[in-house]
Amino acid sequence: MMTVETAPHGTPSRSGGLAKLPRGVIASSMTPVDADGEVQTKLLGPHIDWLIDEGVSAISPLGSSGEFVALSSDQRKMVLEAVLAANNGRVHIMAGTHHYSTKETIDLSRHAEQAGAESLLIVPPYYLRPSNREVADHYRRIADQVGIPIVAYHNVIGTGVDLLTEDLVRLVDEGVLAGVKMSNTDPDRVRQLLDASDDCVVYVGIDAIAFEGLCHGAHGWISGIPSIVPRRARRLYESIAVDADLVRARAEWRSLSVLMRLQFGAVLGRGEGPHWLSVAKAALNLIGPYVGDPVPPLQPVNEHDLARLSSVLNDLGYSVQVTDDRE
Repeated sequence: MMTVETAPHGTPSRSGGLAKLPRGVIASSMTPVDADGEVQTKLLGPHIDWLIDEGVSAISPLGSSGEFVALSSDQRKMVLEAVLAANNGRVHIMAGTHHYSTKETIDLSRHAEQAGAESLLIVPPYYLRPSNREVADHYRRIADQVGIPIVAYHNVIGTGVDLLTEDLVRLVDEGVLAGVKMSNTDPDRVRQLLDASDDCVVYVGIDAIAFEGLCHGAHGWISGIPSIVPRRARRLYESIAVDADLVRARAEWRSLSVLMRLQFGAVLGRGEGPHWLSVAKAALNLIGPYVGDPVPPLQPVNEHDLARLSSVLNDLGYSVQVTDDRE
């Protein structure tokens, strides 16, 4: 029997972590809630089935799209267990176990591992903006307590924390991190990380740089488009990463970029517009099983934006539903 090396901080060795992380299109699953903000676990099964039928390589529950910031730790655990049960081992599950508190993050991470998640996605501690050294120690302490790969969620917009390329590579070399979800609007940050380490799985984490990031050689894509229209996201990924067909990839991105601009226009500073999560949930309500509205204070998209969204989804080849299953 082959012996598996372990790295200094308890995670699988770099080669083991790399082998266990998925490539390709990874959907961030939504968390259905009712008008009072109560989680509707009964709606998770159809949602997970739809994502898998669309051809995702993996699912990441309780990321930003899963609205982890609006949920208690007990709710997060309940959601993860429901997703794992619905998935039933069909695709890789990369569980979001983010929390400002190191203690709470460790608790959520250990629960995720024990429940059956295969990797962890963890955003840096947010709001109080600890130093990069303190953030690195946060990840080290988590890695000491779990044995599955950790993916750092590099989200400067949401956290105010910017781990530099050298910070990330150091944690990869130590065996603390196995991957990074790069949600940075500068595609060169993907290129820098790929150049600096052969041992780190790099995911494009924001759709605005999906085309460039995948052309640079990112191993996968976790963001809005893979969560809303996974089948079309997979076509772009395969055009670039599998077939090296740039002409086809440009045509794919030309269509997908319209959805990207609708979803992330406000985030990217191109003027007022709907919140990206409101767009994501509205889109899934139109073309897939019902996933509810965002947790307040976020609001559903207005009728004008809903009409725009319906047109975009139709152009991408999806059949828009006029009703939903709210019961």
